[in-house]
Amino acid sequence: MALTIGVDIGGTKVAAGVVDEDGNIVEHLLRPTPAENPEQVAHTIGDVVLELGKGREIEAVGLGAAGFVDETRAIVRFAPNLAWREEPLQKKVSDLVGLPVVVENDANAMAWGEARFGAGRGETHVVCVTVGTGIGGGIVLDGSLYRGRWGMGAELGHMQVVPEGRLCGCGNLGCWEQYASGSALVIDARESAEVNPEQAAKLLKIAGGTPDLIEGPEVTEAARQGDPAALAAFASIAQWLGRGLADLAAILDPGCFILGGGVSRAADLWLDQTRESFAAHLTGRGHRPLAEIRLAELGASAGLVGAADLARRR
Repeated sequence: MALTIGVDIGGTKVAAGVVDEDGNIVEHLLRPTPAENPEQVAHTIGDVVLELGKGREIEAVGLGAAGFVDETRAIVRFAPNLAWREEPLQKKVSDLVGLPVVVENDANAMAWGEARFGAGRGETHVVCVTVGTGIGGGIVLDGSLYRGRWGMGAELGHMQVVPEGRLCGCGNLGCWEQYASGSALVIDARESAEVNPEQAAKLLKIAGGTPDLIEGPEVTEAARQGDPAALAAFASIAQWLGRGLADLAAILDPGCFILGGGVSRAADLWLDQTRESFAAHLTGRGHRPLAEIRLAELGASAGLVGAADLARRR
């Protein structure tokens, strides 16, 4: 069975694995990411690929990179959490390992992994949304990964949903991720604790009495204890997620949405409300099929598995 290697490159760690044609990880390695030094990042990737390839016949390598990847799947134009600016990552790694290399945006790789081997199996039209600190996305249409003309499509978190709204890290105002992400959850919870500390009594107790110390885990714990402010924060992101998915359905008409990312670990607190919001805001509701909203299945391995499979299809 043909083997490829997938590498998921994040701001803190490089995760790599040998993957077979069925999406199974044969062997897995983790290394810290030397994020401030592009040369060291390339050498770290090369080292893990060479180590995993020992004694194996490897066909190709797929790299999932958190950033803008050009249309040739060779150059990382910009990465927010690594020192990559117009980085020729494909050539650097290929020269180090002596194998064909494909570079893909990490959210695209994750979406492809879920569509092929995870929650999207059997679907040809899939929209994957990663809900973490921000919102990332990947789109599979007619069984093919949609990348856009310049390779920078599916930046779903940067749809502008509130005119002149909250300032986003991208420089625009009112982006979807400012209202429907883990960061939005924390903003809403902190604001509630500031304005109405009595309502947020359990949340503040968990956070040591200071709104500025409230983070996602504290909001989740408080919500599970029934804290009204924490529950309201989850209800808010659920409403915004459902609205955004309804807008995407109006444009892309997928068979299913797949939701992943760190916030999905607390899906029991928001998923049902997201589905209700989606159904309530869907264009033509009552006269069209309702796309399923599913949770991702592959967890942290989705990007690695997806990158490896995309390398096989280079």
